[in-house]
Amino acid sequence: MTVINLTVNGKKISKEASDNTLLSDFLRDKLLLTGTHIGCDTSQCGSCVVHMNGNSIKSCTTLAADCNDHEITTIEGLSKNGKMHVMQESFKKHHGLQCGFCTSGMIMSAIDLLQKNKNPNEQEIRDWLEGNICRCTGYQGIIAAVKEAASKM
Repeated sequence: MTVINLTVNGKKISKEASDNTLLSDFLRDKLLLTGTHIGCDTSQCGSCVVHMNGNSIKSCTTLAADCNDHEITTIEGLSKNGKMHVMQESFKKHHGLQCGFCTSGMIMSAIDLLQKNKNPNEQEIRDWLEGNICRCTGYQGIIAAVKEAASKM
């Protein structure tokens, strides 16, 4: 067992975990932050995406111990004072979700994209989200949501 010290969604956390505990399991099981989904356990689907120090990572293939002393933001940490993040609002407005399973990972990935490229074109959005799989929406609403959020962020 190792003590893992993180800042998660702005709060300092110190918890014990096995050396082989994945960040996704640590977030879900130890911190009860269930917005980070586990869809494939192989880093293929993107439903587990969170931010570490502002950059998107796939938490299902990242060891929690490797995140020691880093800042993690999950989907739960995006809303401020009860108000959804601009990207969350855009996903809602443009129906960029149906079942919702991929949504947290899509949103976290899209926010990272807009932090790196403030005005991506449609192909750049599609290329960036290539590592995120949605089986419900056909991606049109997702692309529209990212485009709108880009104009507001």
